[in-house]
Amino acid sequence: MTNYRKAKLILEDGNIITGYSFGYEEPVSGEIVFNTAMTGYPESLTDPSYCGQLLVLTYPSIGNYGVPDNEIISGMLRNFESDRIHLSALIISDYSSKYNHWNASTSLGEWLIHEKVPGLFGVDTRKLTKIIREKGSMLAKIVFDDDIPFFDPNRINLVDKVSLDKKTTYGNGKYRILLIDCGVKNNIIRYLLKFDTTIIRVPWDFDYKNEDYDGLFISNGPGDPQQCITTISNLKKSLTDNRPIFGICLGHQLIALAAGANTYKLKFGHRSHNQPVLKTGTDKAYLTSQNHGFAVDNNTIPDDWEAYFHNLNDGSNEGLIHKSKKIFTTQFHPEASSGPTDTAYLFDDFIKAVINK
Repeated sequence: MTNYRKAKLILEDGNIITGYSFGYEEPVSGEIVFNTAMTGYPESLTDPSYCGQLLVLTYPSIGNYGVPDNEIISGMLRNFESDRIHLSALIISDYSSKYNHWNASTSLGEWLIHEKVPGLFGVDTRKLTKIIREKGSMLAKIVFDDDIPFFDPNRINLVDKVSLDKKTTYGNGKYRILLIDCGVKNNIIRYLLKFDTTIIRVPWDFDYKNEDYDGLFISNGPGDPQQCITTISNLKKSLTDNRPIFGICLGHQLIALAAGANTYKLKFGHRSHNQPVLKTGTDKAYLTSQNHGFAVDNNTIPDDWEAYFHNLNDGSNEGLIHKSKKIFTTQFHPEASSGPTDTAYLFDDFIKAVINK
């Protein structure tokens, strides 16, 4: 441990935990959350939905397969969910500085330093997770020498920090899908490109009323959905249209708000690869990948909508479907990478609705 600098993780509730730095050495503050996945840290770190958060990985040993290379396919990094790390810091138990994998190009620690993201290891993540499970997601900070104040990322528009700044097009297919980028994961675009599509990706606040498209897709993203006032306003107009609409994660929440429902902050959030959901009105349960801290209030769903899925752990809403229009949403990620893809058929359902509109 002599080669690693000590740092303190300070929780909002007063708990102080000492760890060792293996990333960029700069103090940082945000919301501390945990993820229960055994693999997939390159995907999690580059998931825009983690913007502003200090991520605790519950699996004890991290880093043994390193970080993959920067191969680009179809205009996107093949092995990542975006073009950079979005979380504020990474906290783990045991760090494997020596890695071995056929597509690894660097170590996790070297990647964190290059991306200027702090990382701590030597932390009792089991104990830390139990604290979060008892008290809920909370603010936290990592400090080295000088202290810094706590910062609540949910008070700002995180979507504006992760959305692209200009319109970008992928593919050259027959059906035009307009994708509102609130922090989209690359694998969503990959799934959509499996069909005969052209994907028009636009910023979260883009005025798309004059755009030519066959179906509308609203992506995942970080933070409080009620911060995205412009997107909600645009979606209210889109809901009066007859073109198919599909929203995932934050996109689900934004459509719900545009339809007249309310959202609320979850105590813990759902951040794992094996969240069970049940399709409403059936006995079909699915394993899903999730990463969100807010949810739609089931008690506020408008009369012309109904719950599409619900969470089997806490009963929270996991999707909406319109009773007469081709509009549906999911709180979970059907395209999960890495993670279960039990619900990937929803992309087929969306494209079928586009073709038959």
